[in-house]
Amino acid sequence: MGIWTKKSIAVLQAEAAGESTEHTLRRALGALNLTTLGIGAIIGAGIFVLTGTAAAEWAGPAIVLSFIISGFGCLFAGLCYAEFASMIPIAGSAYTYGYATLGEFVAWIIGWDLILEYLFGASTVAVGWSGYFTAFMEQIGIHMPAAWTNAPLAYHDTAVLDKATQAVLHPAGFSQTGAIVNLPAMVLIALMTTLLVIGIKESARFNNFIVILKITIVLLVIGFGFMYVNQANWHPFIPPNTGGWHYGWKGIVRGAAVVFFAYIGFDAVSTAAQEAKNPQRDMPIGILGSLAICTVLYILMALVMTGLANYTELDVPHPVFVAIEKAGPALAWLAGIINIGAIAGLASVVLVMLMAQPRIFYSMARDGLLPPVFGKIHPRFKTPYITTILTGIVAAVVAGLFPIGLLGELVSIGTLLAFVIVCGGVIVLRYKSPNLARPFRTPLVPLVPILGILICGGMMGSLPWATWERLIVWMIIGLVIYFFYSRSHSKLARAEGSA
Repeated sequence: MGIWTKKSIAVLQAEAAGESTEHTLRRALGALNLTTLGIGAIIGAGIFVLTGTAAAEWAGPAIVLSFIISGFGCLFAGLCYAEFASMIPIAGSAYTYGYATLGEFVAWIIGWDLILEYLFGASTVAVGWSGYFTAFMEQIGIHMPAAWTNAPLAYHDTAVLDKATQAVLHPAGFSQTGAIVNLPAMVLIALMTTLLVIGIKESARFNNFIVILKITIVLLVIGFGFMYVNQANWHPFIPPNTGGWHYGWKGIVRGAAVVFFAYIGFDAVSTAAQEAKNPQRDMPIGILGSLAICTVLYILMALVMTGLANYTELDVPHPVFVAIEKAGPALAWLAGIINIGAIAGLASVVLVMLMAQPRIFYSMARDGLLPPVFGKIHPRFKTPYITTILTGIVAAVVAGLFPIGLLGELVSIGTLLAFVIVCGGVIVLRYKSPNLARPFRTPLVPLVPILGILICGGMMGSLPWATWERLIVWMIIGLVIYFFYSRSHSKLARAEGSA
């Protein structure tokens, strides 16, 4: 009893099967919808932005190996997610899985941690979308003032020096940029929030259209790009180490931690478990299918980009565009299409991130760990509208004020921590409750979850200490809320206490 109280699998399955129609989410998603939701969340900032940065700074052409390492870490975590999602078809993702296996306290830590992934993730991608949108508007002759398209705050872990004079260009910590607010990012979040309040089915249709569009564009880049690859750009495939984590195998590992952000999103499929028509069958298909498709596309895209342009030239906000330009006039027609694909693709990532976070709040409120208002369902649209609107407001403010680099690191470390806990949860449940019905079984337990823990933990270890400090501060805030509110309002703990 108390902070280690667990929610039994039987109770969770009963909740999924027996809720009244007035207070439950609408089951409207099939395997195809769930797979496209996953692809919609995964293909975005990673493939359109981070690939070039990671290649130029850390891994060189061997960024392909970084994607493979990250992909394996996500595969092992995805197999663990698939087992839980098929067993426990409840909104809440890793939060619910933690409650069932490791107890209420760990569940709270995961739920609080996932805010970093989904809420801050939506803000991060919205900032990236704003950059592409502003550039696109400039291309068609519409100038948007820099003061209204950039964050008013900048952040640097260490002081940025001028290479020639060693003068301090930017001090360590926060500094002002002179901008007012990133308005396009805020408007995008407002639009996606409105769509999510209206309904999950409508949101899924919009996402399906965007996914078809951006996969088509990615395939065009891969197909036509391979025709103009200069193989000399792939040599040396693993550039020699130049110190620290730059190039060599150490650079490949750091690159894996950086491009891990590109895979974030497949686990968002599991937050929609309560809206799946046949979750026992469809959830594993959605999670593993979207992950497999995106991994193949990422590897091919990385090969094309580093083959078209030298990796040192890709450290720009729009590396795919730069790579295609290197092919010359023959692929000039593709350049404009890439910008449209990036704008649409990043918008769908924001949509799925904003969809996932309210459903975690919804589950936590039903368990009493958050106030009841967080669990309210719209009587007509059957969506968690209060938490969707709240998430949208907070995400819009964050996207309007803060830079993408600071937000991206927080998202990565928060997600990696959730993956580690989910992998550990599968091992715990296999040994404590081996006879539970598992429509999908993670293969090779405990090897697969242990490998997931090691790879995701290793990527966490390669992130800067400043990112760890922010994670610790965030967790301390969460613990204060838990011990001052959630613990005393927990429905399960009170039920056991009265019993």
